[in-house]
Amino acid sequence: MTEARGATGAAYRDGAFLVALDVDGTTIHHDGTMSPRVRDAVRAVARAGHHIVIATGRSVIATLPVISELGLKHGYAVCSNGAITLQLDSGLPGGYEILETVTFDPAPALNLLRGSWPDAVVAVEEVGVGFKLSAPFPDGELQGTLRVVPWEELVSAPATRVTFRSPSGTSEDFLELVERIGLHGVNYAVGFTAWLDINPEGVSKGTALEQVRRRLGVEPSSTVAVGDQRNDLEMLRWAARGVAMGQAPVEVQDVADEVTLDVDEDGLVPVLRSLLV
Repeated sequence: MTEARGATGAAYRDGAFLVALDVDGTTIHHDGTMSPRVRDAVRAVARAGHHIVIATGRSVIATLPVISELGLKHGYAVCSNGAITLQLDSGLPGGYEILETVTFDPAPALNLLRGSWPDAVVAVEEVGVGFKLSAPFPDGELQGTLRVVPWEELVSAPATRVTFRSPSGTSEDFLELVERIGLHGVNYAVGFTAWLDINPEGVSKGTALEQVRRRLGVEPSSTVAVGDQRNDLEMLRWAARGVAMGQAPVEVQDVADEVTLDVDEDGLVPVLRSLLV
């Protein structure tokens, strides 16, 4: 059962909901697997007529397998922390088209971060392709074509998302780092490890989801979002019913209306089942 921290129940049962779901730590376990209980619950909510919208920091390439496993053939998805919005259509090549791409100049932020952490590596997203890298990332952390390039090429073109990563640091280290150096003119979020995502200023999962909500014609009061990390803060504030996973950091739980079970306990399932009552 979920722990209610705000209004739930009948107010969320009328009409179709927009249900925004984070991927890693919410829909997917930390080992990269999806529970059959979660998969079946997502499919049941979709069959009931609600709009399932994946909202993730993942790239397009890394998001598509999750969409496929969930059986989502139509609708929308938000990738790269809101910088990319997809329309899903099984009739299109690849099963989707990109509706919107928001970019920024990564050079000021990256030049500020350069040399700020001893073993840090940088990835600059190439939409639908992969990433340009300052040095190799740990195996399995990024998908697509990965190219190590000179720093000048890394910062040379507009980007949707930049990742700054340390294999040796912690999330607390990176929170202190961004406080110390000051990042301006961008939107950023520190992950549960030493992982810093940088996006265009004013862009978040929440801003992209608001555009999707308007396209769908869903009322603001019929929005639900579930997430577990700092890049979900804006999304949880945006939703009428924001739900934090049980393992979420305190600052994420504090902005949520509810806190459900840990991802290892399939905490997403009771939230989804509450929409089927």
